[in-house]
Amino acid sequence: MDDCLFCKIIAGEIPSTKVYEDEYVYAFRDINPQAPVHVLVVPKEHIACADEVNESNSIWVARCYEAIAKIAKAEGLTNGYRVINNCGEDGGQTVMHLHFHLLGGTWLGMNII
Repeated sequence: MDDCLFCKIIAGEIPSTKVYEDEYVYAFRDINPQAPVHVLVVPKEHIACADEVNESNSIWVARCYEAIAKIAKAEGLTNGYRVINNCGEDGGQTVMHLHFHLLGGTWLGMNII
């Protein structure tokens, strides 16, 4: 997508602090962290939101979750972490490219951020 912020970050057109990258996934630090560790995990395939996940593209989501486990371990999140996906405007999604917030490094409490 030509106007997608995350597609531009993946392509290297916009700088980011990369944490992880493989064939399917790009992960980088959130510029407005909500926890000591706040990483955005993004499929390299443009999928607008969870509503668009289907049989033909779900491999990208699976690879994101595989990456999340690796990133959490590399970041030292041995006591747990939270993974959040926002879908659509009412769900709080601000960039229309499927992504997962990996949060940790402190007790996150029982409330949703």
